[in-house]
Amino acid sequence: MVKHLHIIGICGTAMAGIAALARDGGWRVTGSDAGVYPPMSDFLAERSIPVAEGFRAGNLDPAPDLVVVGNAISRGNPELEALLDLGIPYISGPEWLHAHVLQGRHPVVVTGTHGKTTTTSLLARVWEEAGWKPGFLIGGIPLDFGVSARMPEGPWVMVEGDEYDTAFYDKRPKFLHYRPRTLILHNLEYDHADIYPDLEAIRVQFRILLRTVPGSGLVLANGDDPEIETLLAHAHSRVVRYGLNAGHPFSARIDQEDGRLWTLLRDGRPFFSVSWNATGHHNVMNGLAVAAAALSHGMDPLRVRDGLAGFRGVARRLQLRFEIQGVAVYDDFAHHPTAIETTLKGIRASVGDARVWVILEPRSNTMRRRVHQERLAPALAAADRVILARPAARGLPPDELLDVEAVAERINRERPLPGHDHRALVVEGAAETVAHLQTRVRPGDRVVVMSNGGFDGIHERLRVMLTLQSG
Repeated sequence: MVKHLHIIGICGTAMAGIAALARDGGWRVTGSDAGVYPPMSDFLAERSIPVAEGFRAGNLDPAPDLVVVGNAISRGNPELEALLDLGIPYISGPEWLHAHVLQGRHPVVVTGTHGKTTTTSLLARVWEEAGWKPGFLIGGIPLDFGVSARMPEGPWVMVEGDEYDTAFYDKRPKFLHYRPRTLILHNLEYDHADIYPDLEAIRVQFRILLRTVPGSGLVLANGDDPEIETLLAHAHSRVVRYGLNAGHPFSARIDQEDGRLWTLLRDGRPFFSVSWNATGHHNVMNGLAVAAAALSHGMDPLRVRDGLAGFRGVARRLQLRFEIQGVAVYDDFAHHPTAIETTLKGIRASVGDARVWVILEPRSNTMRRRVHQERLAPALAAADRVILARPAARGLPPDELLDVEAVAERINRERPLPGHDHRALVVEGAAETVAHLQTRVRPGDRVVVMSNGGFDGIHERLRVMLTLQSG
């Protein structure tokens, strides 16, 4: 008899991936969520996984055999309250993944504040190129596969190791459930201000994670990051370092400033060169981590090189959505000043003197707060024009909410434009943003939308505006 799995909060990227894995594993899968929008809504529809709009007790009738509760679901949610009252068995997404996919296999887990999604996608691409048929669960959609999750055909499973908490009843990081045999420690900065009071609280969780790697396992560590270097004292397995700085077993020489051409150095000697479409030194680091992992596991170097070179990218990671009338519009999943800065440096190196607009919606729980207030203006320095959307309070008191006016004022003061124009301004939402751009954007401009949400359909609004102008 086919078992029925229901997922509350199914449209989160990880939860949608688990839905796909469960369906491939023979479960009948249903789900519910609020605020359903692409790409996850399309992803689920293509797999004939029904999604109920909104949370209600009726979504649990008839009662499923098991319910996965997404980590965004809190007490007071009517569907969760009904679940608890009815006594239906429930589990978190990471627990389900470990029990039904990872156990008995070789999880390769990618952790860090930045680059997890791209690096995990690259791992899957390189392993696939080598014919090693990996499974994966990724917090985005790699364009090489068109899906965020896939069941493995062999032992290898690539997992994005999120440090965010697991579920309403389990406040440990998700990655503690994954039991990696190969662990990538990519970088570490303060993030997730809604659940971690300071950086030390995050360090503690990474130390615990290192204890879960078996002695026969492998840790790939960014040797350029002092925070990662400090963590390595807690490793009980073999450690291999990588980084842009010379002296690591795996390092890189940047052969083209925009990062589209680089050479892998093994023990300081050129090993192979990679020509690819990814931009920015941060993506070279992502590729370097993957090369270090693959070669440390004995993969054919030519397969590693070809896998990297063929990488098509990840949806919403500086993804070119369209180009109309010479105006290119990109989508980027911005969530932290460091990610914003490295992404913009990459596109600047790629487009040269072309004018770059940044539309930033501070939407994540950290970005809406003032914890990175002083870092945001410098992070936007590579942009020619900046449009900042006023963040939604969602319960935050005014003195904790990001002061976007202060950010814009600092940009305008430190990098003034001639005349009466301003480099940065604050808007209330997508409609005001498009209205501002309508009379100012011009052929050759690059428009980068940075948001970890849908931002009220701004890409389609921009498409319509530019199409009408071209007609």
